[in-house]
Amino acid sequence: MFEKDTLSVLGDGNNTYEDAVSPPIFQTSTFGGGYEYSYTRLSNPTRSLLERALAKLESSSYAFAFSSGLGAVNTVFSMLKNGDRVLLSDDLYGGTYRLAMNIFSKYGIEFEFIDMSKSENVRQRIDVKTRMVFAESPTNPMMKVAPIAEIAEICKEKGVIFAIDNTFLTPYFQNPIKLGADIVIHSATKFLSGHHDTVAGAVITDNEEIADTIRFISMTLGNALSPFDSWLTLRGLRTLPMRMEKHQENAFAVAEFLKTRKEVRSVIYPGLLEHSGHELMKTQSSGFGGVVSFTVEDVDIAKKLILGGKIIKFAESLGGFRSLITYPLTQTHASIPKEIRERIGITDKLLRLSVGLENKKDIIEDLAFMLDGD
Repeated sequence: MFEKDTLSVLGDGNNTYEDAVSPPIFQTSTFGGGYEYSYTRLSNPTRSLLERALAKLESSSYAFAFSSGLGAVNTVFSMLKNGDRVLLSDDLYGGTYRLAMNIFSKYGIEFEFIDMSKSENVRQRIDVKTRMVFAESPTNPMMKVAPIAEIAEICKEKGVIFAIDNTFLTPYFQNPIKLGADIVIHSATKFLSGHHDTVAGAVITDNEEIADTIRFISMTLGNALSPFDSWLTLRGLRTLPMRMEKHQENAFAVAEFLKTRKEVRSVIYPGLLEHSGHELMKTQSSGFGGVVSFTVEDVDIAKKLILGGKIIKFAESLGGFRSLITYPLTQTHASIPKEIRERIGITDKLLRLSVGLENKKDIIEDLAFMLDGD
């Protein structure tokens, strides 16, 4: 088996179309009869290349590419039925919360949000109705780290599906299926694509029964990724290893800088020794990622930061080449009720910084400019 950086370059290692180094885009809706492919909603050669590459990177057998990260989550939630119960991380992406509570809860599916940084919380809350445990690790934006192998073991004991969103670390830094998870989800819009030009999602599994179900749901919902966006995501995978290393190098430097500023109350980055999940993350991941959250002393400082700088742009999303600062209160987590936001720490003083690929000295100088500006 090749190393991850080689796998990222090679993809599935079977790009046989006229021996093209960069595979072509099969921009067609339909194919003639009698061949492997018939209709792009069902399958497409470009998307299949991406899916095989993602499966290899996640050390798994099956992968499915979707029109967005939420499209991927929607497909996983579509495995549920009336009366099922799901445990979710109490601090997770607002879009996932909105999908669960505003859409799927109407169909008689119960969702409970718990702190998954301790596996015992999962064991205590699983009951006979629980069908799925859905976690982020680290979480967005509070960067909590879940003990993946321990939760996976509990889920196996109870016959419960364990799904984990691996967007923040990507398969380059973390492979949850190797740790026992049943399903891995990515918003491929973020680090996997990495260029701020693609919206995509992915579901990966090593379980044939789950794979057959996901394939059927995708075919029925019609939410699979287009050929062109599949090609763009494949392009992003080629440089994933070097980008993740650079994102992480810059994130460490930014986190250490923020710790020195009097305006900053706390810095939340798993790579810091003082982070509560640092030691656990070292046992289940090979890196800490490129996202840093932090709180400031007062809301006026937060307002000053969201004006952006000369380099850092105020915008939603993360994981691309450009450094982006986000205000979870009004952007990614606006749909979460106020009392829940405040309980998990999403206040008017919290910011999330997706550290880009610029020179770290320039990023730090821009942050200083933003903090010092009038």
